[in-house]
Amino acid sequence: MRPRMRNPTVVLSDAAQPLQEILKAVHSAGVDIQTLELVHLRISQINGCAADVDEGARTAREAGVSDQRLLALAAWRDTPYFTPAQRAALELAEAATRMADRPDAVSDEIWDRAATHYDETRLAAIVLMTGVTNLLNRLGATTRQSPTPTTYTPGRNLP
Repeated sequence: MRPRMRNPTVVLSDAAQPLQEILKAVHSAGVDIQTLELVHLRISQINGCAADVDEGARTAREAGVSDQRLLALAAWRDTPYFTPAQRAALELAEAATRMADRPDAVSDEIWDRAATHYDETRLAAIVLMTGVTNLLNRLGATTRQSPTPTTYTPGRNLP
């Protein structure tokens, strides 16, 4: 699939810097890097953003997430591969991503489960990671951004 246009953050380059600053703050808040990468990848899976799923899988692997956990991420609720804190972060991120699916999208129960594992600073980081990822996914999916050719070449990367 061909992109409809260049990524909007490339077209409006002044928009990229503030997003990078937010992500810098998110990564400095003390949430485990693997958890942040899992949150980013799971949201990108839900939103169907091919470019961010590709990038998210790569950066999660670079952060030390095992292939087993990457492959099981879509079914995280039904696998034993994630810590209770990661489960709480994934649950919060999914609820905030799927807000239209139910009237009380981020229920007190979901919030309280996350708050048992994360203080206010870390919760802020997870919420910001969720929001920025949703924004980037919407930009990518709307403009049909695709994985970079250096990441995957059809027919060449197959065993």
